[in-house]
Amino acid sequence: MKRFFLLLVLSLPLAASAQKLTESAIDDISTKMAATFLKLNDPALVFVTEQMSRTGAGGLEIDKTMQDLKKDPATIDAALKFLYQYSDCDRQTFITNLRAMDIKSGNVFPIATYTVNKYKNEAKELIDEKGALYKSGAIPKAITLMVAPPANMNQATAANLEGTPPAAAQATQQAAGAPATINTTAAGVESADTRNWDVRLVFGMTKPDQLLDLYGKQNVELRDATDFDGNDAGKAWVVYPDTENEMAVVFYKDSTKTITFGQENAKWRAPFGIKPGDPVDKVQKVNGRGFRINGFEWTNGGTVQSFDGGQLDNKGVHLLFRALNTGDPKLYDSFTGEKSFRSDASGVKKLGVIVEKVQFRTGN
Repeated sequence: MKRFFLLLVLSLPLAASAQKLTESAIDDISTKMAATFLKLNDPALVFVTEQMSRTGAGGLEIDKTMQDLKKDPATIDAALKFLYQYSDCDRQTFITNLRAMDIKSGNVFPIATYTVNKYKNEAKELIDEKGALYKSGAIPKAITLMVAPPANMNQATAANLEGTPPAAAQATQQAAGAPATINTTAAGVESADTRNWDVRLVFGMTKPDQLLDLYGKQNVELRDATDFDGNDAGKAWVVYPDTENEMAVVFYKDSTKTITFGQENAKWRAPFGIKPGDPVDKVQKVNGRGFRINGFEWTNGGTVQSFDGGQLDNKGVHLLFRALNTGDPKLYDSFTGEKSFRSDASGVKKLGVIVEKVQFRTGN
């Protein structure tokens, strides 16, 4: 009996360490991931960053987030989760990847134990998701730049993008010159569109010149901007105007900005994976819970009143919804006017509520 109690006492510190990371471990993983991230072409960190951005766990300005993960415990957890996913949820592979980032030997085991225990029940789901993401192209297998390029992309060449693989340099340079048409081979056969559709490149910008340099002056126009209610919102720099990939960017004096999409077939890749045309239940799934929408045909009609503390809350994500099936007056009237309704309310699915516009606001 005494031996049992002795073993129990000795095991308590190990159990506790598996549930909580020390400040030393948190600082270590934050510092080392930041250093690896800045190399731009590390396969593990490319995957982690793509997942952080795709799911929204890294916020809108992913480059800043990845360079200071320790600011938010939830962000550290997400980064470790996606590194574990990249490691095929295999403990030894995960440890190998931690050591590849030069994590201190005294921190490797506690970090591995913490992560494996935290996500062991999600292992199969994470492995299946990784395969599906690669198969669908949601996360490219080819390595691409993870942060915003230099302000003057026309001067950036493969030579000064040191350490960047040829494919990534080529994709970035083509995004800079960005002709509106897809490249063709000498034989006249169309090749894949290699323009960079990652919205994160825009999140890091502070002035319109960077937008013009990246996408080409011929592909950007300055136009009047309106908010979701149709009110004047100043001027917007519109990328690929009047096409399915139209994107409007408004720059403010405090270096914040809004980025708006309203086309259902746009190619842009943005945090959370939400796009115009998505049904309300997809947004609800991303948010992790139901949320409140302002009644249609009224001030702020169809906009999100509150994400009710979900994953999208306070993340700078603003959505405008519309109803497809308005032929039933009684049903539609129950969701219009000066009121709000829950996204999971009875009748919402029948009404065919979908995302009409997506807007990201940095600095919020």
